Amino acid sequence: MFTSVIISTVIIFILTSILAAFMTYDYFRKKKTSIIFWSLGLWAFVIGVILEVFFSVGIYSQDLIKSYLFVVALVVEALAMGSILLLGRRHLTEAYSIYVIITSAALIYVLIVASIGNIIKNGVVFGLLPLYVTLFSAFITFPAAVALIVISLYSYKKTRNVKMISIISGVIVVTVAGTLYIAAFPAFLYYSEFIGILLLWAGFFNFKEFLKKPSMEVKKNVSD
Repeated sequence: MFTSVIISTVIIFILTSILAAFMTYDYFRKKKTSIIFWSLGLWAFVIGVILEVFFSVGIYSQDLIKSYLFVVALVVEALAMGSILLLGRRHLTEAYSIYVIITSAALIYVLIVASIGNIIKNGVVFGLLPLYVTLFSAFITFPAAVALIVISLYSYKKTRNVKMISIISGVIVVTVAGTLYIAAFPAFLYYSEFIGILLLWAGFFNFKEFLKKPSMEVKKNVSD
């Protein structure tokens, strides 16, 4: 059990780190604010996986688990903010930004004052949290997941880009997994993260564009 958990978390860490690095590089090429938030969400995912590796080898503390719970909420929140920015609607962006600030501050406060016991079982995050921690986490994750899914569906309807389906599926898998694994099978969280990150890979990363863009930029520089 411990071996499979460690191997799965390391693989997820590698895949997520590569995708996050590509997204960050893409931001520096395009300078789009939406991309930096997607990148932030993926780096938050990376931090979460690093903490899962710590838990899997027996490293655990109140500060670590509280940091993990906040980072998990930040993942979907940042991806949603990136998608909302992509719509280019100022009032919607401002409204969601205010909501993000309020709910994030509330979650941070709740986590600071909360007393969370050891919820690690066989190296896996597995256990019930205080009700108020679960509720305030849900105030962040569920609206963010709904926003990301709705925007992806809207974009798919307009563009018929199948990558949007991958993003939707990836978000659903990663978000829902956190609740399903508690009632079913502890390692489900890590398997779902693996599937979810592969789907996000397919949705967010464009291999053809990544390969073609540098050559286009070189041609532009030559012509200048």
